Amino acid sequence: MTYHSKEKPAMYVPRKGCRFCIDKDLHIDYKDAKGLQKFISNYGRIESRKRTGNCVKHQRKVALAIKRARILALLPYVNK
Repeated sequence: MTYHSKEKPAMYVPRKGCRFCIDKDLHIDYKDAKGLQKFISNYGRIESRKRTGNCVKHQRKVALAIKRARILALLPYVNK
């Protein structure tokens, strides 16, 4: 049984800005394995937009770059 009056109100969390939109000098490149590691979880999965703070356009480019780097064996498919 839950009491709605005793639940805590939802907190407002400000959204992070897309680092690629903020800094125009940053480029997404599949050959930059260390840079792409920031967008991969401990298990080797691609992090979501909500987690990374990327916009839709740049998240798609990051995902494509990670997939290309995996094909060329620059990044692992799965971390053990």
